[in-house]
Amino acid sequence: MNASGTVLAAELEIGHHHQVTIGGFTFNVDTIWSSVVAGVIVLGAALYMARRAQSGRPSKLQLAFETMVDAVEKQVKSSMGDVAPFVVPLAMTLFLYILIANWLELIPTQGWLAAPSGDINFTLALGLFVVVWVHAAHIRQKGLRKYLSHYKHGVPVLAPFLNAIEELVKPFTLALRLFGNIFAGGVMLAIIALLPPYLLWAPNVLWKLIDFAVGAIQAFIFALLTILYFGFALEPEDEEAPAH
Repeated sequence: MNASGTVLAAELEIGHHHQVTIGGFTFNVDTIWSSVVAGVIVLGAALYMARRAQSGRPSKLQLAFETMVDAVEKQVKSSMGDVAPFVVPLAMTLFLYILIANWLELIPTQGWLAAPSGDINFTLALGLFVVVWVHAAHIRQKGLRKYLSHYKHGVPVLAPFLNAIEELVKPFTLALRLFGNIFAGGVMLAIIALLPPYLLWAPNVLWKLIDFAVGAIQAFIFALLTILYFGFALEPEDEEAPAH
């Protein structure tokens, strides 16, 4: 903060990453590190729960997890029936992984654990992963001809072009929605950190609670959109919308 009381932009360092260049490629080391930490936490929690799982006397953690899985199964079955059972574990894994990734920035680690969701590279990779899998599953289950025919739904002249554009923007909408919300949370935490110590605690606690909720909501939305994308692509033939 300068003599006039204004905040210097350099003090915030929003969007700054610790980078290393290898073979001409630049890597955001902090994003990679945080992504690995989030993955280890999810994997460790899953292995811990799997070893302690019981059918007769389930723990509270097991009950919570089974409740979430049951809700996801119902959503998947309502969207596409039983044609794609792999969507349930995929959606649950994405939800838990993104949830932990979003919450990492709430841990006071002096910048060692930034939320990887605040890096567009991370969210775009997730978006591409989901959408490419959706198209691959669509082709595998219904065949290339059926897959290509869905681009003709709509106004005859514009349908192929508009449907292609819709498919191309899906990974970007998935990525930008998640990135924008988590990045904004990081900006607010950085701004709040510039307040005097005697004022810092109140807005910091309040915003971390809000950021906690936003992280959970965004993880849920990403997982829900994943289910819906697979549902639209793999819905049974008798439920598909007729071509106009």
